[in-house]
Formats: sequence, C-alpha cells, structure tokens
Amino acid sequence: MRIAIPTWSERVSPVFDEARTVLLVDIEDGRETSRLETSLSEAESAERAAKLAGLGVACLICGAISQELEARVSQVGIEVIPQVCGPVNEVLSAYLRGAIQEPNFAMPGCRHCCRNQRGRGGRWRGGRR
Repeated sequence: MRIAIPTWSERVSPVFDEARTVLLVDIEDGRETSRLETSLSEAESAERAAKLAGLGVACLICGAISQELEARVSQVGIEVIPQVCGPVNEVLSAYLRGAIQEPNFAMPGCRHCCRNQRGRGGRWRGGRR
C-alpha cells in the first residue's frame, strides 16, 4: 500500500491544496518499505487527484483540504485522512501503529471529533460539545 503525506519543512503541510511536495511511503505488513519525495505542481483539483492516483496512492494523510479537492481525491478511490499536523516521521509512526486520530496530531482548532465524523463533501456531522 502506498500513502502520501504532503510536506513542508519536514512537517505535514498545513494546506494540501497549496502543497508543493508530497512524501510517498510504501507499506507492507504494517512496516515502511520505501519512501520517495516528489513534486506536486498541479494546481487544479482534478489534476492533483489524478496525479496521486497515477502514483498509486491508496491513502492521503494531510492537513487542511478544500471540500472540492477532498471529494476529487475520494472519487479516484483514495482514502483521505484530513486535519492532521505534526512532524512527518511522528505522523507516519502514528499511522503505522493505528494512532493517527490521537488529539496531539489534530490541527489547531480542530476537535478530535471533527476528524471522525466528517461526512461526504467534508462536512462535519457531529453535535456541539
């Protein structure tokens, strides 16, 4: 399986729509087998989603993402895990151990419940806390 993490200064890029590089990580049997960083110059949502699909990405872990781009990426069959922040290596480690939803990886201002209850089109479906 291949995951993609947009990067900026060794951290998850805060806004995927504006990210210029993406780290591709191949995972087998729950372990990282290889990684490659590549440019992401496509500006249009459809082109950006198509590039990820062409790279064989199965899962995108990212910070903020527009509803349009999230829908496009989902439409090409890529799972999106949004609203994630932190150093790339720590985020990757958390993903591998099944702990990516921990509050310390949530973007500032995003409650933990937001990331679990987003519906189609990126709209939050939870109640007030």
